[in-house]
Amino acid sequence: METETLKDINNQINNELKKNTPSLIELYTYLHQNPELSEQEEETSKKMGSELRKLGYEVTEKFGDYGVVAILKNPPANGKGKTILIRADMDALPVEEKTGLPYASTMKRTDKDGNEVSVMHACGHDMHMTVLVGVAQTMAKLKDTWKGTLILVAQPAEEVGSGAKAMVEAELYKKFGTPDYALALHTNANLAHGTIGYCKNAALANVDMVNITVFGEGGHGAYPHTTKDPIVLASQMILGFQTIVSRETSPTDAAVVTVGSFHAGTKHNIISDRAELQLTLRSYTDEVRNNTLESIKRMAKGYAMAAGVEKMPIIEIDGNPTPATLNNPELTEKVANSAKKIIGVENVVEVEPVMGGEDFSRFGRTAENVPISLFWLGVVAPEKIAESKKTGKPLPSLHSPFYAPVPKPSIQTGVKVMVQSALDLFGEE
Repeated sequence: METETLKDINNQINNELKKNTPSLIELYTYLHQNPELSEQEEETSKKMGSELRKLGYEVTEKFGDYGVVAILKNPPANGKGKTILIRADMDALPVEEKTGLPYASTMKRTDKDGNEVSVMHACGHDMHMTVLVGVAQTMAKLKDTWKGTLILVAQPAEEVGSGAKAMVEAELYKKFGTPDYALALHTNANLAHGTIGYCKNAALANVDMVNITVFGEGGHGAYPHTTKDPIVLASQMILGFQTIVSRETSPTDAAVVTVGSFHAGTKHNIISDRAELQLTLRSYTDEVRNNTLESIKRMAKGYAMAAGVEKMPIIEIDGNPTPATLNNPELTEKVANSAKKIIGVENVVEVEPVMGGEDFSRFGRTAENVPISLFWLGVVAPEKIAESKKTGKPLPSLHSPFYAPVPKPSIQTGVKVMVQSALDLFGEE
C-alpha cells in the first residue's frame, strides 16, 4: 500500500512538472538574461513576487532590503502542521558571460562604486529561483497531500553575505513563523544533471575578509639601509601567516589563509612607506576561525615590532562575515532519503564539504536554532564530465564566465527533490 501511495505521489509530481516545464524554462531564460547585482535586485524581486502571487501565495516584498517572502497555509485558516521554509537567492555577479549560449547575458549594470560592469548569473541563482517557483507550483497543486505552512524565501545579496542577515534581523521568524525545518539547494559545477550531492554536517565554510595596512619608512631604493621596507615586512607576514594552518591548526581541522591582493609602491627605485594586503580566511568551526583571526593580529604586530617599525599595522576585519553552513545531520538524512525515492538511489551521492561560503547558514544561526539542510544540485552534461576526466581539463567552475548549466533536466531534478522532501517532512507525525 505504501509503495502504491509513493508511486502515486511520484506520478503527481512528475505530471505536474511536465506541464510546468515550458514556463519554467521561459522563466529561467528571462532571469538569466536579466541579472542584477547584490543589493540591487529590484526587478528580480518584483518578478519573483509576481510569479508567486499568481500561484495563490500571500506575498510580502521588500522584506530585508529586496527580500521576498511567500506563504501558503494549508488549510488556509491556520496551516496546522509543520512549517517548512525553502530559500533561493537572487543576486548575480560582475562577470562577463563567455558561454556563447543563445540566451547568454549581455547585461551591464552600475556597481556601488559607480563603475559600469558586465553582469552574469555565474553562480546558478537563476536556477535556484526557477526551482523555487517550480516548487511553489507543484506544492500548490498537491495541497490535498499535505498540511502545514510553506514559507518560500527569495533572498537578495547572497554574494556579499548581507541578504540573509538583513532578512533575519528584520525578524523573519517573528513575522512569518518559525519553521521546523529550512531547506535550500545550490547548483554544483562538477555533478551530472539528474543527480544531487549532500553533506551530513559541514557543507560550506566560514568566510572572513581581512584588510591589513603595513607601514614602513620610505626612501630611495639605492639606500635601503635608511628605510624600513614595508614590502619586505609584508612578505614576511604573508609567509608567516601560512604557519597558522600548518602549525597552529590541528591536522584534523580545516583552514585556509589566502592573501589575494598585495599592493605597494609606485616606481622601481622608490621604497614605499606602506603596503596593503587583502586576505580571505576559511574554516568550518568557530574555534578555528577565532584562532586564525587572533593569530593574524598577533603575527602582523609581531613582525612589525621585529622590524623596528614605530607604527603598528592597521588590521580591519569585515564586520559581515559569512558563517559556516552546518547541515543538521538528521534533516539531511531525511532529505537524502526523499531524493532517493524520487530520482533513484544511484543518483544521490554523499560529497565532501567545500571551502566556499553561503549565507543560508544564517537561517539556522538564530535564537530559534532551526535545523537547516542545503544540498547540491547537479547541472552538468554527463558527457562533459566524462570528457573532463579523460582530458584532465577542469570543468568551468562556479563564478566562471564559461559556467553553463543544462537547464531543463537540472531544474526538473531540483523541483522533484525539493517537493518530495517537503511532502515527506510535512507528513511527519
